[in-house]
Amino acid sequence: MTAAVKLNSVSKKINGREILNNVTLDIEKGTIVGFVGHNGSGKSMLFRVISGLVKPSSGEVQIEGETLHQTISFPKNARIILEKPGFLESYSGFDNLKFLADIQQKISSEKIELAMQQVGLDPKDKRKVRAYSLGMKQKLAIAQAIMEEPDLILLDEPMNGLDEESVENVYELIKAENARGATILLTSHHKADIETLCQKVYKLNSGNVSEIEQ
Repeated sequence: MTAAVKLNSVSKKINGREILNNVTLDIEKGTIVGFVGHNGSGKSMLFRVISGLVKPSSGEVQIEGETLHQTISFPKNARIILEKPGFLESYSGFDNLKFLADIQQKISSEKIELAMQQVGLDPKDKRKVRAYSLGMKQKLAIAQAIMEEPDLILLDEPMNGLDEESVENVYELIKAENARGATILLTSHHKADIETLCQKVYKLNSGNVSEIEQ
């Protein structure tokens, strides 16, 4: 079976500093995999490399058998949340998602509305995103990540800014996306997120990756 994500001896150096160090990793399709480690350990860089946003200094990344920066530039059917979500602040939440959905034209407005409702946002809310709280922006980012039912979802600290009830809701959404068949990679500083959701966990330390026995 082709791995959803395969890294072969991937390293990334910036200004002489090794952010990722000879990382080799196979992630099975349909799994939820967690990545833990202190700030600066390389988690966000790993996600940038897997998503095609950053080219590794050496090694290769394969997404379902296709090599990034060779046969494909970006994973064909993936969505990612990285750190602070970036939206057009002068538009509503729905309009932001509609702009993104119009790129591939895979889903209807009704599907966008459903995704917003699933995360606890009102698609009819005309407020501009600049008026959103941190938690609302995070919910909008999660709606963006799930609305087109991607095969691969990368979530960097997805629970940031969410209250306890919203966290429980996002847990259920992540489980539902996984049950649909999505492969999900997530980082979190919260032990409960990892223990509740992940079937396999890796720790990053100074750019090195090692599996944690659960």
